[in-house]
Amino acid sequence: MIDFRSDTVTQPDASMRDAMANAPVGDDVYGDDPSINALETWAAERHGFEAALFTASGTQANLLALMAHCERGDEYLCGQQAHNYKYEAGGAAVLGSIQPQPIENEPDGTLSFDKIAAAAKPDDFHFARTKLLSLENTIGGKVLPLSYLAKARTFCDQHQLQLHLDGARVYNAAVALEVDIKAISCHFDSMTICLSKGLGAPVGSLLLGSNTLIKKARRIRKMLGGGMRQAGILAVAGHKALTENVDRLAEDHANAHYLASQLETLEGFSTSHYPVQTNIVYVDVAEAINRTRLQMRLMEKDIRVSLTGNPARLVTHKDICRADIDTLIAAIKTSL
Repeated sequence: MIDFRSDTVTQPDASMRDAMANAPVGDDVYGDDPSINALETWAAERHGFEAALFTASGTQANLLALMAHCERGDEYLCGQQAHNYKYEAGGAAVLGSIQPQPIENEPDGTLSFDKIAAAAKPDDFHFARTKLLSLENTIGGKVLPLSYLAKARTFCDQHQLQLHLDGARVYNAAVALEVDIKAISCHFDSMTICLSKGLGAPVGSLLLGSNTLIKKARRIRKMLGGGMRQAGILAVAGHKALTENVDRLAEDHANAHYLASQLETLEGFSTSHYPVQTNIVYVDVAEAINRTRLQMRLMEKDIRVSLTGNPARLVTHKDICRADIDTLIAAIKTSL
């Protein structure tokens, strides 16, 4: 099966499966799992933070960050397109009693500092207390410039706000910018990293921050049912993902550019409005094309795509090669 729906569909390779099968494990709730302890210690140092916490998912990691930074009745600022606002089931509001204040994303994915300043609440008991600015990098496949991140840090310092990064695909950003990950992470008070997208681990995300923040987040993780036992079999996969699968993200980016160029050759498909920066390709599909029927016909040929959005989104990842893209393009031509 060739699957373009997301980079979450990646499969662990043989080396990763072997490491998982032989991972030393213990009870992580007791703090006894050596593989998890090793990952958390290494990840904190690698990204320039005091501490790290292994979590079940990016959604959980973001929720823990928001709940650790904010108390009930506090507010966080984010983009209208932010994953932790739009796609995480309203967890901050439902489980943390934290008010999200979404701000319209600019075309490049950034947030206007003028709009952020206008949305932040004054110190008045009529309002929720604005505590945190949350950014996402990459967002919709777009990379936030390093200069913007530096300005965000300065802005938060000036307005007494904490700064969080939803870094689900932060390594795609680092590879696209050709910088070390610390060039991005150095600007933030906390950061999440998803291990199960393009990096290829089967499960898990990391939350990074200060010792105080991670201690609080660890307690909240337990409260939310996220305490895991012999989860070292997952942690070793995440460790391999971070140490072995970063450089190859450049292949995904190159394949995304190729995919966009090939889709552009098809009648009724256009990617011209959505420049490719990383591994996500957006494409306009003409109204005359029956998307549901096309998806079904491609599925019959063992190709999975999601064409229901407007624009539609296709994602390249480690289990997609250039030949798979050629197969997709040929299949679309014969299925229209």
